[in-house]
Parts: sequence; C-alpha cells; structure tokens
Amino acid sequence: MQDSLSIRAYSKQQKGHVHSYHQLVLPILGTIILELEGYTGKVSVGECVVIPAQVFHLFKADEAARFIVADLNELPDNLLRMASLVFSMSAPLRTYLSFIEQQLEYKVDKSLEKMMIEMFNKLLSEQRAEEQIDPRIRRVLQTISDDLSQSFNINQLAEMACLSPTQFKKVFKQCTGQSVLQHITVQRMEKAKALLTHTDAPVQLISEQVGYSDISAFSRRFSQFYKLSPRQIRS
Repeated sequence: MQDSLSIRAYSKQQKGHVHSYHQLVLPILGTIILELEGYTGKVSVGECVVIPAQVFHLFKADEAARFIVADLNELPDNLLRMASLVFSMSAPLRTYLSFIEQQLEYKVDKSLEKMMIEMFNKLLSEQRAEEQIDPRIRRVLQTISDDLSQSFNINQLAEMACLSPTQFKKVFKQCTGQSVLQHITVQRMEKAKALLTHTDAPVQLISEQVGYSDISAFSRRFSQFYKLSPRQIRS
C-alpha cells in the first residue's frame, strides 16, 4: 500500500474494523468518537488521533463532519514515543490541512499528492512528543497557540478548562511541566523570534502580535529570554 491522504465522512452508526497500516484521523469539521486500546473519547478539530496498524477500533461521527485521513506504512519516531494516541496539532500542520483539503477537492494530481505526503510526514515529525495531555488542558493550549496577541487571564483559562483557578494551575503544570505564565512566555518568544527572522514586519507590530502593547516591555522580555535584543536577532 502507498501512503495516501483522503477526505472522509463517517456515519452515526458505530462501525469497527482493523487495517494492516497505520491511520491518522484529523478532523476538519466536527468530531469523531473512537474506541480502541489506549484511547476512548472524542477527537475534535485541531487534534489528531493515531490508530496503529493491527489495532481494532470502533468509530462514529455525525454525517456532516469531515476528516483528513492519512494511511501510512510507517510512523515518525516522535509519534511512536507519544504516550497518548491523541495530540494537539501545531499551527503549521493545522494550516497545511486546509491546503490538503482544497487540493484533494480540486483535481487528481499524483505528483503533487506525493509531495503533499512528504510535507505532511515532515510536519508530523515535528509534532511535540508529549505525555498524555488532559483534554481540558489541551483545549487551553490550543487557544493560547491560536492567538498569542490576547491578554490571557488565569480565571478565564480555568473556566475554559472547567476547573477552579487553583486546580487549573496545578493540572496545567502536571501536564506541561511549566506554569501557565512560563508556557505563554515561551510560546510568545518563539513566535516573536520566528517573525523577526522570517518577516520584515516592524518590531512594534511583532510585539503586538505576541501580546505586548508596550514595545519596551517586549524588548526587555525578549532580551532576557534570548540574551539578544530583537534588533540583534534581525541583523
């Protein structure tokens, strides 16, 4: 079997099967409900579930839901090391799914589809090999990643996770190894460095895109984090 990408829909009637290859299901609209060894629950937009080869699984979904499905002969090492079969996708992989969807619906182009698989596998290899993340915390992590320009409030994030602020901070650190503030800071600094390196956007605009309205405060934080100023990174 050749590695392949396709767009699929499922039915509300639960079905089950097993296949000789690995399969990744990545929702682009709606959710899928799965039962297999190692995971039982929903997988939603922004998440990916890995169904290993030779593992029987049950599945169902609303007929209106849509999924990118990747059938793969091999998995990258980082996915094999993951403790959880479900993980939150990086922003680049989520964006790439939109391209895959449009291209697959546009026309059949075998050479382009081969390149799409290669890029898809490359992006998969860069997904974080995390320990199993509590689904409540996974939602918060995705919200933070989606828009770093926001002013995040512990109470609001805790409410999103359906936890008290104290419980939320404790569970968040257990899941990520970082405090909420540490995690947000790391995400902001990494995005700022990428924007400074790969774009010509003004430093003021970049600081706003990563949640700093005061460019001086942004520059101080960036310099503390990387031991170089934003302008030194860019030069």
